[in-house]
Amino acid sequence: MRGVAAVPTYVVMQPTTLCNLDCVYCYLPMRAADRRMPVAVARAVAGSVNGWAERGRFSVVWHGGEPLAAGREHLAALMAPFGPQVEHHVQTNATLIDDEWCDFFAAHRVRVSVSVDGGRARNAERVTRAGRPAYDRIVRGVATLRRHGLPFSALAVVSRPAPGLATELYDFFLDLGCEVLGINIEETEGVNLRGNAHDADTVTAFWAELVAAWRRDPRIHLREVEWSLRYASAVLDGTADDVLPRRLDPIPTVGYDGSVTVLSPELAGFSDARYGDFSSGNVLSRPLAEIVADAERTTWVGEFLDGVEACRASCPYFGFCGGGHAANRYFEQGRFDGTETEHCRNSKIRLLEGVLEHARDHQSPAA
Repeated sequence: MRGVAAVPTYVVMQPTTLCNLDCVYCYLPMRAADRRMPVAVARAVAGSVNGWAERGRFSVVWHGGEPLAAGREHLAALMAPFGPQVEHHVQTNATLIDDEWCDFFAAHRVRVSVSVDGGRARNAERVTRAGRPAYDRIVRGVATLRRHGLPFSALAVVSRPAPGLATELYDFFLDLGCEVLGINIEETEGVNLRGNAHDADTVTAFWAELVAAWRRDPRIHLREVEWSLRYASAVLDGTADDVLPRRLDPIPTVGYDGSVTVLSPELAGFSDARYGDFSSGNVLSRPLAEIVADAERTTWVGEFLDGVEACRASCPYFGFCGGGHAANRYFEQGRFDGTETEHCRNSKIRLLEGVLEHARDHQSPAA
């Protein structure tokens, strides 16, 4: 895996910077401002995306702020330029979901992913702008999805891994009814300056416990665990070099104003005296396909690729991780050419070790 691919597998779009919640750990810098994406930006993006989608499966992920805060009429106008072959996904806190939104999702064939951190006590940091718990509104939105028969994924943030938590979370999401679950251990990035260093044994045990809970009732596709198992299987088969793509997915994130940030959506909206605003261009002045194809010319991207090579040379987990994420390096280390981060330790190294620990503890006596 060397360099950045000229064609992405998906594009992230920011229909509005506004979010109706004010989660304690949120990284977004402008979530109190309602800056909406003009339809002209969506048209410009569609000019490249529709061509990419003709070659194979392609997704547009609507991610805010809270995308539903843009309103149904505006979101429909933003989706209109994209061809029928493009898949639409929305990452939402679910608090605004009602019958009308469910009709919208069905009509536009939108795949829904809900951000929720577990039961009521685990959602204490997901609050409204008035500081009130958002839990009841979240589960009401999820119940509306289920009443309409709409499948959904879930994404949970874990701030403090602890014994028993993984089992509790998995049981909650089984009852919630999601089809796919992603677990993110909280990251230090953006405007969230809270530290994310944890005891290594505790984090490893958290992942091992999550594997055990999943194996007892594997009805949910568990993103991190299934990826780890695929990698472990490839190592045993001698095909580990085929797990990672040949080149990094550029993951272009298009801000509300048309600016394009590659590799890490979390960098969008930030600027630095050394690196500038992290943007590689703007779709209102240059086609997205050209911006992505030239992404490696962006100063900080080249520095990040140097860091990827440093990881390749020094880290035994590189085949699993692929060199980590640009935003984690920048927000933890202040630059892009470093190597191991706390995010690497929590969500890559300890994850794989937890999966392997569970396997060792549950291997058959004859093995």
